[in-house]
Amino acid sequence: MARLNLLEETRFERLPVTVYKDQQEAAEEIAQQIGTIIKLKQEKGENAVLGLATGATPVEVYARLVRMHKEEGLSFKNVITFNLDEYYPMQPDAKQSYVAFMDEQLFNHVDIDRKNIHIPDGTLAAEEIAGYCLSYEHKIEEVGGLDLQILGIGRTGHIGFNEPGSAPNSGTRLVTLDDLTRRDAARDFGGKENVPTKAITMGIGTIFKAKEIILMAWSKKKASIIKKAVEGEISGNVPATYLQLSDNVKFVLDEDAASELTRFDTPWLVKDCDWNKALIKKAVIWLSSETGKPILKLTDEDYNNHGMAQLATEQGPAYDINIHVFNQLQHSITGWPGGKPNADDSQRPERAEPARKRSLIFSPHPDDDVISMGGTFIRLVDQGHDVHVAYQTSGNTAVWDTDVLRYVEFAIDFNKSIGKDTKELESTYEKMRSFLSKKQPNEIDIPEIRDVKAFIRKTEAYAGARYAGLNDSNIHFMALPFYETGKTVRNPVKEKDIEITMDLLQEIKPHQVFAAGDFDDPHGTHIVCFRIILAALEGLRETEEWTKDCWLWMYRGAWNEFETHEIEMAVPLSPMEVKKKRQAIFQHQSQKDHPVFPGDDEREFWVRAEQRNRETAVNYDKLGLANYEAMEAFVRWKFSDEVR
Repeated sequence: MARLNLLEETRFERLPVTVYKDQQEAAEEIAQQIGTIIKLKQEKGENAVLGLATGATPVEVYARLVRMHKEEGLSFKNVITFNLDEYYPMQPDAKQSYVAFMDEQLFNHVDIDRKNIHIPDGTLAAEEIAGYCLSYEHKIEEVGGLDLQILGIGRTGHIGFNEPGSAPNSGTRLVTLDDLTRRDAARDFGGKENVPTKAITMGIGTIFKAKEIILMAWSKKKASIIKKAVEGEISGNVPATYLQLSDNVKFVLDEDAASELTRFDTPWLVKDCDWNKALIKKAVIWLSSETGKPILKLTDEDYNNHGMAQLATEQGPAYDINIHVFNQLQHSITGWPGGKPNADDSQRPERAEPARKRSLIFSPHPDDDVISMGGTFIRLVDQGHDVHVAYQTSGNTAVWDTDVLRYVEFAIDFNKSIGKDTKELESTYEKMRSFLSKKQPNEIDIPEIRDVKAFIRKTEAYAGARYAGLNDSNIHFMALPFYETGKTVRNPVKEKDIEITMDLLQEIKPHQVFAAGDFDDPHGTHIVCFRIILAALEGLRETEEWTKDCWLWMYRGAWNEFETHEIEMAVPLSPMEVKKKRQAIFQHQSQKDHPVFPGDDEREFWVRAEQRNRETAVNYDKLGLANYEAMEAFVRWKFSDEVR
């Protein structure tokens, strides 16, 4: 019976999928499988032939293989490796090369024989590539073929660099990279314009010959393409769907990457559900969208015709369920994000008391506060709360080099105008110009330039927070050490980052903390900053009594938005409040028009924010609630000792 239930639950999935709680757990399992293959081959006196991938996805796997080598004695002396791909052209000693990546992540830390390492050569002359690719295929065949090929997946659906349009029988070859693939790589190269347009890649046909294939994917960024690869029709538009033709493949995912698969996203379509409050809310909102009806107009027939008969039977009639969900949504709407004084708060998202709260807004970068919750920020101040904002990082990597020179030129002219000696400043200016004239993509700025970039963003943050109504004494610049490297790749979080955060929390003792909960920023700063806040609050909860009355709210907006069913507090904005929020965002002039790190979204940040806020309001309207100009959305984080 259990087997039949699993088959029913996964009936939309066209290949085997294993889902783990997180990428650490999944990576450990894959590393153990690789270790087992190596050991079994050693026992037989044979070589283990591995097909390896690059990018962020396999990093955790390689880290665990290194640990197994150092702590468990796993030897790589009998291992032969073939990497999937390499940019073209690419020098092997370039930081962005996959030669450098593999050395840094794996090869430099294990006892593999260097002659057994094969990575496509990005230095070849164009006329040499075809012959080289053919020889790459022959080398794989000569050692008996790949025992295991590990894969990641790009957001175009590419495996290796087999972009949309690749044939299922393709071999190793030179390919042209999709624009989205190049945008995804832009951070490593200091801009998309520096990313090579071509690459050498193993073909899909080459991959298919492996005795075993494991495709790995982590994070919600991959959820959409994973759904297409696993549940979609086989199509050249999504090359990973060709893996459905193999009998030797399995997908290994974390919960986030699997979140859009039918069994997780809309489980009522494939199985009987244990209907809790959150799942009912999600299902009813989904049904409203599917039928195009407001919630209060949904009928028992709608439930029955859309896979939700179980819910209607167990907890119906439908109208009672509709009323219950409608009321939940209605109660999430509040014009009082700090709580409404002297009001019944039993059906409100925030507490009425204390009437004047201490509210602390954490902003990972100097503009995330006003972009994501600028309207709520202004409203909290206007309603008399003691609002503080803390900028966790300087954001100094996200300023154009030309702005640096412009601001220093201004400083020189200003100092001259008031009779100050500018020789030292002019000397520094010339040093900056000299450095910038020779600066290579992703090269770390000299300290003077980093300082000016930080000053630019700091003054903009002051301007934005002042526009929202804050006094300077309530504006805090944390400069968390993990970020201040001058590099796009950050240092690991250390105790100092958490200590700085704990000190600020203890100083303010907030009743409310607001933190960025959108983790799709291209530099990964948001999730790092959120984890630091969590660690600080969890540490304080052990000894500080005030933390029991401190609620943590997550906001989004710069990079994505909460789904309607997730929202626990929706703060409506009037047309005038939308304009005020826009003006607060405009204070960040260095981020306007075309920021250094725009991500995939080509819209300016203020446009993204307004349109996402409007979409949230429209979604509420379609469900049958009031039609507001815009809404900012929040979800409350529940700690382990809080009632969920």
